[in-house]
Amino acid sequence: MKILHTADWHIGKKLHKHSLQPDFDLFIDWLCDCIAENKVEALLVSGDVFDLANPSSEARQQYFKALMKLKRLDCKIILTGGNHDSPTMLNAPQEVLRELDIHIIGGLPIELSECIIPVKNKQNKTEVVIAALPYLRDADLRTASQGNSYEDRLEALRKGIQQTFLDAAEICKIQYPGVLAIAMGHLFAAGAETSESERDIQIGNQAAFNALQFGDYFNYIALGHIHKPQRVNATTPTFYSGSPIALSFSERSNKNRILLLNTVTGWEPESIEIPVFRELLKITGNLEKLQQKLLELQPRNGLASLIEIELQEENFDSNKIYELDQLVDNFKAEGYEIVKHRATFENKISGSGELYEQKQQLEDLQPLDVFQKLVDKQEEDEETRKELMSAFNEILEEVHQSKRG
Repeated sequence: MKILHTADWHIGKKLHKHSLQPDFDLFIDWLCDCIAENKVEALLVSGDVFDLANPSSEARQQYFKALMKLKRLDCKIILTGGNHDSPTMLNAPQEVLRELDIHIIGGLPIELSECIIPVKNKQNKTEVVIAALPYLRDADLRTASQGNSYEDRLEALRKGIQQTFLDAAEICKIQYPGVLAIAMGHLFAAGAETSESERDIQIGNQAAFNALQFGDYFNYIALGHIHKPQRVNATTPTFYSGSPIALSFSERSNKNRILLLNTVTGWEPESIEIPVFRELLKITGNLEKLQQKLLELQPRNGLASLIEIELQEENFDSNKIYELDQLVDNFKAEGYEIVKHRATFENKISGSGELYEQKQQLEDLQPLDVFQKLVDKQEEDEETRKELMSAFNEILEEVHQSKRG
Protein backbone atom coordinates (compact mmCIF):
# COMPACT_ATOMS: atom_id res chain seq x y z
CA MET A 1 0.00 0.00 0.00
CA LYS A 2 1.22 3.50 -0.83
CA ILE A 3 0.63 6.32 1.64
CA LEU A 4 1.41 10.04 1.26
CA HIS A 5 2.44 12.20 4.21
CA THR A 6 2.00 15.98 4.09
CA ALA A 7 1.22 18.67 6.67
CA ASP A 8 0.95 22.39 7.42
CA TRP A 9 -1.23 23.45 4.52
CA HIS A 10 -2.15 26.74 6.25
CA ILE A 11 -5.07 27.42 3.95
CA GLY A 12 -5.91 31.15 4.01
CA LYS A 13 -2.33 32.21 4.70
CA LYS A 14 -1.34 35.73 3.71
CA LEU A 15 2.30 36.72 3.34
CA HIS A 16 2.49 40.40 4.30
CA LYS A 17 -1.16 40.83 3.28
CA HIS A 18 -0.56 39.01 -0.03
CA SER A 19 -2.91 36.03 -0.42
CA LEU A 20 -1.29 32.65 -1.10
CA GLN A 21 -4.59 31.18 -2.29
CA PRO A 22 -3.41 30.61 -5.89
CA ASP A 23 -0.24 28.93 -4.61
CA PHE A 24 -2.29 26.38 -2.68
CA ASP A 25 -4.60 25.75 -5.64
CA LEU A 26 -1.58 24.91 -7.80
CA PHE A 27 -0.24 22.61 -5.07
CA ILE A 28 -3.53 20.69 -4.85
CA ASP A 29 -3.65 20.24 -8.63
CA TRP A 30 -0.08 18.94 -8.55
CA LEU A 31 -0.86 16.71 -5.55
CA CYS A 32 -3.82 15.12 -7.34
CA ASP A 33 -1.59 14.27 -10.30
CA CYS A 34 1.03 12.85 -7.94
CA ILE A 35 -1.52 10.66 -6.13
CA ALA A 36 -2.91 9.33 -9.41
CA GLU A 37 0.54 8.69 -10.88
CA ASN A 38 1.76 6.80 -7.81
CA LYS A 39 -1.53 4.98 -7.14
CA VAL A 40 -1.67 6.30 -3.58
CA GLU A 41 -4.37 4.75 -1.38
CA ALA A 42 -4.15 6.98 1.72
CA LEU A 43 -3.28 10.64 2.28
CA LEU A 44 -2.18 11.87 5.73
CA VAL A 45 -2.29 15.58 6.61
CA SER A 46 -0.62 16.13 10.00
CA GLY A 47 -2.16 19.33 11.30
CA ASP A 48 -2.44 23.06 10.59
CA VAL A 49 -4.94 22.59 7.80
CA PHE A 50 -5.88 26.28 8.13
CA ASP A 51 -3.73 29.27 9.00
CA LEU A 52 -6.32 30.80 11.33
CA ALA A 53 -8.63 29.26 13.91
CA ASN A 54 -11.53 31.16 12.35
CA PRO A 55 -10.73 31.02 8.62
CA SER A 56 -12.45 33.21 6.08
CA SER A 57 -15.29 31.92 3.93
CA GLU A 58 -12.89 31.91 0.97
CA ALA A 59 -10.43 29.72 2.87
CA ARG A 60 -13.18 27.28 3.88
CA GLN A 61 -14.41 27.10 0.30
CA GLN A 62 -10.89 26.39 -0.92
CA TYR A 63 -10.56 23.63 1.70
CA PHE A 64 -13.73 21.82 0.63
CA LYS A 65 -12.88 22.18 -3.06
CA ALA A 66 -9.47 20.63 -2.36
CA LEU A 67 -11.06 17.71 -0.51
CA MET A 68 -13.47 17.05 -3.35
CA LYS A 69 -10.65 17.08 -5.92
CA LEU A 70 -8.71 14.60 -3.81
CA LYS A 71 -11.74 12.41 -3.14
CA ARG A 72 -12.26 11.79 -6.86
CA LEU A 73 -9.01 9.81 -6.77
CA ASP A 74 -10.55 7.10 -4.54
CA CYS A 75 -8.00 7.78 -1.82
CA LYS A 76 -8.68 7.62 1.93
CA ILE A 77 -7.97 11.03 3.45
CA ILE A 78 -7.03 11.52 7.12
CA LEU A 79 -6.58 15.05 8.50
CA THR A 80 -5.66 16.10 12.03
CA GLY A 81 -5.91 19.50 13.67
CA GLY A 82 -2.83 21.58 14.47
CA ASN A 83 -2.19 24.44 16.87
CA HIS A 84 -3.48 26.92 14.25
CA ASP A 85 -6.74 25.01 13.82
CA SER A 86 -10.01 25.19 15.72
CA PRO A 87 -11.01 21.63 16.75
CA THR A 88 -14.72 22.46 16.73
CA MET A 89 -14.53 24.12 13.31
CA LEU A 90 -12.65 21.19 11.78
CA ASN A 91 -14.92 18.63 13.42
CA ALA A 92 -18.19 20.31 12.38
CA PRO A 93 -18.58 18.40 9.04
CA GLN A 94 -16.90 15.30 10.47
CA GLU A 95 -19.84 12.91 10.11
CA VAL A 96 -20.69 14.00 6.57
CA LEU A 97 -17.12 13.78 5.34
CA ARG A 98 -16.65 10.37 6.93
CA GLU A 99 -19.24 9.02 4.50
CA LEU A 100 -16.84 10.13 1.76
CA ASP A 101 -13.97 8.25 3.46
CA ILE A 102 -12.50 11.53 4.69
CA HIS A 103 -11.57 11.31 8.38
CA ILE A 104 -10.99 14.42 10.48
CA ILE A 105 -9.70 14.51 14.05
CA GLY A 106 -9.75 18.20 14.97
CA GLY A 107 -8.85 17.84 18.64
CA LEU A 108 -8.18 15.07 21.13
CA PRO A 109 -11.51 13.23 21.66
CA ILE A 110 -12.68 11.93 25.02
CA GLU A 111 -12.29 8.38 23.74
CA LEU A 112 -8.78 7.98 22.34
CA SER A 113 -9.96 5.01 20.29
CA GLU A 114 -11.73 7.49 17.97
CA CYS A 115 -8.26 8.50 16.72
CA ILE A 116 -7.50 4.97 15.55
CA ILE A 117 -8.40 4.62 11.86
CA PRO A 118 -7.93 1.37 9.88
CA VAL A 119 -6.95 1.59 6.22
CA LYS A 120 -8.05 -1.33 4.07
CA ASN A 121 -6.46 -2.55 0.86
CA LYS A 122 -8.24 -3.50 -2.33
CA GLN A 123 -8.94 -6.96 -0.89
CA ASN A 124 -10.88 -5.23 1.94
CA LYS A 125 -8.31 -6.34 4.49
CA THR A 126 -6.86 -3.90 7.02
CA GLU A 127 -3.39 -3.23 5.70
CA VAL A 128 -2.34 -0.51 8.15
CA VAL A 129 -3.84 1.31 11.10
CA ILE A 130 -3.38 5.06 11.64
CA ALA A 131 -3.21 6.63 15.11
CA ALA A 132 -4.37 10.09 13.97
CA LEU A 133 -3.33 12.19 16.95
CA PRO A 134 -3.99 15.94 16.61
CA TYR A 135 -2.13 18.76 18.32
CA LEU A 136 -2.27 18.04 22.05
CA ARG A 137 -3.19 21.22 23.90
CA ASP A 138 -2.06 22.02 27.41
CA ALA A 139 -5.62 21.46 28.63
CA ASP A 140 -5.51 17.92 27.20
CA LEU A 141 -2.33 17.16 29.11
CA ARG A 142 -2.67 19.23 32.30
CA THR A 143 -2.13 17.26 35.49
CA ALA A 144 -2.23 17.88 39.22
CA SER A 145 1.31 19.30 38.99
CA GLN A 146 -0.04 22.63 37.71
CA GLY A 147 1.07 24.44 40.86
CA ASN A 148 4.63 23.09 40.80
CA SER A 149 7.74 24.71 39.39
CA TYR A 150 8.20 25.68 35.76
CA GLU A 151 10.44 22.70 35.04
CA ASP A 152 7.94 20.34 36.69
CA ARG A 153 5.20 21.65 34.42
CA LEU A 154 7.36 21.19 31.33
CA GLU A 155 8.08 17.63 32.34
CA ALA A 156 4.38 17.00 32.99
CA LEU A 157 3.58 18.15 29.45
CA ARG A 158 6.26 15.88 27.98
CA LYS A 159 4.96 12.92 29.96
CA GLY A 160 1.40 13.72 28.90
CA ILE A 161 2.39 13.67 25.22
CA GLN A 162 4.36 10.47 25.72
CA GLN A 163 1.49 8.73 27.51
CA THR A 164 -0.97 9.69 24.78
CA PHE A 165 1.21 8.08 22.10
CA LEU A 166 1.80 4.99 24.27
CA ASP A 167 -1.95 4.65 24.93
CA ALA A 168 -2.68 4.97 21.21
CA ALA A 169 -0.11 2.27 20.48
CA GLU A 170 -1.74 -0.02 23.03
CA ILE A 171 -5.16 0.43 21.40
CA CYS A 172 -3.68 -0.40 17.99
CA LYS A 173 -2.02 -3.46 19.45
CA ILE A 174 -5.22 -4.75 21.07
CA GLN A 175 -7.74 -3.88 18.36
CA TYR A 176 -5.52 -4.63 15.36
CA PRO A 177 -2.93 -7.20 16.49
CA GLY A 178 -0.12 -7.78 14.04
CA VAL A 179 -1.22 -4.93 11.76
CA LEU A 180 1.28 -2.29 10.63
CA ALA A 181 0.81 1.01 12.49
CA ILE A 182 1.53 4.67 11.74
CA ALA A 183 1.18 7.56 14.18
CA MET A 184 0.39 11.13 13.19
CA GLY A 185 1.42 14.00 15.45
CA HIS A 186 1.60 17.79 15.52
CA LEU A 187 4.27 18.94 17.96
CA PHE A 188 7.77 20.30 18.42
CA ALA A 189 10.35 17.51 18.59
CA ALA A 190 13.70 18.22 20.24
CA GLY A 191 16.34 19.25 17.75
CA ALA A 192 13.93 20.24 14.98
CA GLU A 193 14.94 23.29 12.92
CA THR A 194 12.22 25.95 12.87
CA SER A 195 11.48 29.04 10.78
CA GLU A 196 9.82 32.35 11.65
CA SER A 197 6.28 31.31 10.69
CA GLU A 198 5.63 28.50 13.19
CA ARG A 199 3.65 29.59 16.22
CA ASP A 200 5.18 28.42 19.49
CA ILE A 201 3.39 25.51 21.14
CA GLN A 202 3.63 23.74 24.50
CA ILE A 203 4.98 26.67 26.54
CA GLY A 204 6.88 28.36 23.74
CA ASN A 205 8.39 25.17 22.28
CA GLN A 206 10.39 24.72 25.49
CA ALA A 207 8.61 21.44 26.23
CA ALA A 208 10.54 19.92 23.33
CA PHE A 209 9.49 16.30 23.00
CA ASN A 210 12.22 13.69 22.71
CA ALA A 211 11.36 11.43 19.77
CA LEU A 212 12.56 8.39 21.73
CA GLN A 213 9.46 8.85 23.89
CA PHE A 214 7.17 7.88 21.01
CA GLY A 215 7.85 4.25 21.93
CA ASP A 216 8.79 1.43 19.60
CA TYR A 217 5.41 0.13 18.44
CA PHE A 218 4.73 2.37 15.46
CA ASN A 219 6.42 1.64 12.13
CA TYR A 220 6.44 5.30 11.05
CA ILE A 221 5.60 8.65 12.65
CA ALA A 222 4.20 11.39 10.39
CA LEU A 223 4.75 14.77 12.03
CA GLY A 224 3.54 18.29 11.36
CA HIS A 225 4.23 21.78 12.81
CA ILE A 226 7.78 22.36 11.57
CA HIS A 227 7.72 23.85 8.07
CA LYS A 228 11.20 22.79 7.00
CA PRO A 229 11.27 19.17 5.76
CA GLN A 230 13.49 17.10 8.02
CA ARG A 231 14.08 13.80 9.71
CA VAL A 232 13.90 13.52 13.49
CA ASN A 233 16.55 11.54 15.31
CA ALA A 234 14.69 8.44 16.50
CA THR A 235 14.85 4.66 16.20
CA THR A 236 11.50 4.67 14.37
CA PRO A 237 11.47 6.51 11.01
CA THR A 238 10.11 9.91 12.11
CA PHE A 239 9.71 12.78 9.66
CA TYR A 240 8.36 16.29 9.28
CA SER A 241 7.05 16.51 5.74
CA GLY A 242 7.20 20.30 5.94
CA SER A 243 4.74 22.74 4.43
CA PRO A 244 3.97 22.38 0.71
CA ILE A 245 4.62 26.07 -0.05
CA ALA A 246 6.89 28.70 1.50
CA LEU A 247 4.93 30.55 4.18
CA SER A 248 7.56 33.16 5.07
CA PHE A 249 10.69 34.62 3.53
CA SER A 250 12.76 32.56 5.96
CA GLU A 251 11.42 29.48 4.16
CA ARG A 252 12.29 30.65 0.67
CA SER A 253 15.21 28.21 0.34
CA ASN A 254 13.31 25.19 1.67
CA LYS A 255 13.03 22.22 -0.66
CA ASN A 256 9.32 21.63 -0.12
CA ARG A 257 8.26 18.03 -0.49
CA ILE A 258 5.78 15.32 0.28
CA LEU A 259 6.77 11.89 1.56
CA LEU A 260 5.67 8.67 -0.12
CA LEU A 261 5.53 5.45 1.91
CA ASN A 262 5.29 1.96 0.45
CA THR A 263 4.41 -0.61 3.10
CA VAL A 264 5.75 -3.39 0.89
CA THR A 265 9.28 -2.06 0.51
CA GLY A 266 9.81 -0.60 4.01
CA TRP A 267 9.47 2.55 6.08
CA GLU A 268 12.05 4.86 4.61
CA PRO A 269 9.88 7.32 2.67
CA GLU A 270 10.57 8.52 -0.83
CA SER A 271 10.91 12.30 -0.93
CA ILE A 272 9.00 13.89 -3.81
CA GLU A 273 9.94 17.52 -4.35
CA ILE A 274 7.09 19.96 -4.91
CA PRO A 275 7.51 22.45 -7.77
CA VAL A 276 8.14 26.07 -6.80
CA PHE A 277 4.97 27.87 -7.81
CA ARG A 278 6.09 31.29 -6.63
CA GLU A 279 9.57 32.66 -6.00
CA LEU A 280 10.34 34.61 -2.83
CA LEU A 281 13.27 37.00 -3.07
CA LYS A 282 15.14 38.87 -0.35
CA ILE A 283 17.27 41.76 -1.62
CA THR A 284 19.72 43.50 0.70
CA GLY A 285 22.36 46.20 0.38
CA ASN A 286 22.81 49.94 0.35
CA LEU A 287 20.56 52.15 -1.74
CA GLU A 288 22.73 51.90 -4.86
CA LYS A 289 22.91 48.11 -4.70
CA LEU A 290 19.17 47.83 -4.17
CA GLN A 291 18.52 49.97 -7.24
CA GLN A 292 20.92 47.88 -9.31
CA LYS A 293 19.50 44.55 -8.21
CA LEU A 294 15.93 45.64 -8.92
CA LEU A 295 16.92 46.82 -12.41
CA GLU A 296 18.53 43.44 -13.14
CA LEU A 297 15.31 41.48 -12.51
CA GLN A 298 14.22 39.58 -15.60
CA PRO A 299 10.51 39.43 -16.62
CA ARG A 300 8.85 36.18 -15.61
CA ASN A 301 5.53 34.43 -16.11
CA GLY A 302 3.31 32.62 -13.65
CA LEU A 303 2.62 33.82 -10.12
CA ALA A 304 4.30 37.11 -9.27
CA SER A 305 7.55 36.81 -7.34
CA LEU A 306 7.33 38.49 -3.94
CA ILE A 307 10.23 40.63 -2.79
CA GLU A 308 11.43 41.60 0.67
CA ILE A 309 13.89 44.53 0.67
CA GLU A 310 16.29 45.47 3.44
CA LEU A 311 18.28 48.68 3.15
CA GLN A 312 21.61 48.31 4.95
CA GLU A 313 23.55 51.49 5.63
CA GLU A 314 26.42 52.30 7.97
CA ASN A 315 25.14 55.59 9.41
CA PHE A 316 21.59 56.64 10.17
CA ASP A 317 20.15 59.00 7.59
CA SER A 318 16.46 59.88 7.44
CA ASN A 319 16.89 60.84 3.78
CA LYS A 320 17.87 57.25 3.03
CA ILE A 321 14.58 56.06 4.50
CA TYR A 322 12.70 58.51 2.32
CA GLU A 323 14.63 57.41 -0.78
CA LEU A 324 13.89 53.78 0.04
CA ASP A 325 10.18 54.58 0.25
CA GLN A 326 10.37 56.32 -3.10
CA LEU A 327 12.23 53.39 -4.65
CA VAL A 328 9.53 51.00 -3.49
CA ASP A 329 6.65 53.25 -4.53
CA ASN A 330 8.06 53.69 -8.04
CA PHE A 331 9.06 50.08 -8.58
CA LYS A 332 7.47 48.40 -11.59
CA ALA A 333 8.66 45.11 -13.06
CA GLU A 334 6.64 42.46 -14.83
CA GLY A 335 6.12 39.44 -12.60
CA TYR A 336 7.41 41.02 -9.37
CA GLU A 337 5.90 42.72 -6.33
CA ILE A 338 7.60 44.26 -3.29
CA VAL A 339 5.60 43.23 -0.21
CA LYS A 340 7.93 44.33 2.58
CA HIS A 341 10.76 46.80 3.05
CA ARG A 342 12.77 48.10 5.97
CA ALA A 343 15.98 49.97 6.78
CA THR A 344 18.77 49.01 9.19
CA PHE A 345 21.74 51.12 10.25
CA GLU A 346 24.94 49.77 11.76
CA ASN A 347 25.62 52.93 13.78
CA LYS A 348 22.48 53.89 15.66
CA ILE A 349 21.72 57.32 17.05
CA SER A 350 21.77 57.38 20.83
CA GLY A 351 18.24 57.43 22.16
CA SER A 352 16.57 56.48 18.90
CA GLY A 353 14.28 53.50 19.09
CA GLU A 354 15.20 50.13 17.67
CA LEU A 355 11.78 49.74 16.12
CA TYR A 356 12.07 53.11 14.35
CA GLU A 357 15.56 52.49 13.02
CA GLN A 358 14.71 49.07 11.63
CA LYS A 359 11.42 50.43 10.39
CA GLN A 360 9.62 47.38 11.70
CA GLN A 361 5.95 47.11 10.92
CA LEU A 362 3.34 46.03 13.43
CA GLU A 363 2.71 42.81 11.51
CA ASP A 364 6.38 41.87 11.97
CA LEU A 365 6.05 41.79 15.75
CA GLN A 366 5.03 38.61 17.54
CA PRO A 367 3.44 38.94 21.02
CA LEU A 368 5.82 36.39 22.51
CA ASP A 369 8.89 38.23 21.18
CA VAL A 370 7.68 41.58 22.52
CA PHE A 371 6.96 40.11 25.95
CA GLN A 372 10.33 38.30 25.98
CA LYS A 373 12.15 41.60 25.39
CA LEU A 374 10.15 43.19 28.20
CA VAL A 375 11.02 40.36 30.58
CA ASP A 376 14.70 40.54 29.61
CA LYS A 377 14.79 44.17 30.80
CA GLN A 378 13.48 43.24 34.25
CA GLU A 379 15.81 42.51 37.16
CA GLU A 380 14.41 39.09 37.95
CA ASP A 381 16.02 35.73 38.65
CA GLU A 382 15.94 33.01 35.99
CA GLU A 383 13.14 30.99 37.66
CA THR A 384 10.89 34.06 37.83
CA ARG A 385 11.60 34.83 34.17
CA LYS A 386 10.56 31.31 33.21
CA GLU A 387 7.38 31.57 35.29
CA LEU A 388 6.51 34.88 33.60
CA MET A 389 7.01 33.37 30.14
CA SER A 390 4.96 30.32 31.11
CA ALA A 391 2.09 32.50 32.36
CA PHE A 392 2.18 34.61 29.20
CA ASN A 393 2.04 31.49 27.02
CA GLU A 394 -1.00 30.30 28.94
CA ILE A 395 -2.70 33.64 28.26
CA LEU A 396 -1.82 33.35 24.55
CA GLU A 397 -3.25 29.86 24.42
CA GLU A 398 -6.48 31.04 26.09
CA VAL A 399 -6.75 33.84 23.51
CA HIS A 400 -6.25 31.36 20.67
CA GLN A 401 -8.84 29.03 22.25
CA SER A 402 -11.40 31.83 22.52
CA LYS A 403 -10.83 32.78 18.87
CA ARG A 404 -11.42 29.18 17.87
CA GLY A 405 -14.78 29.48 19.59
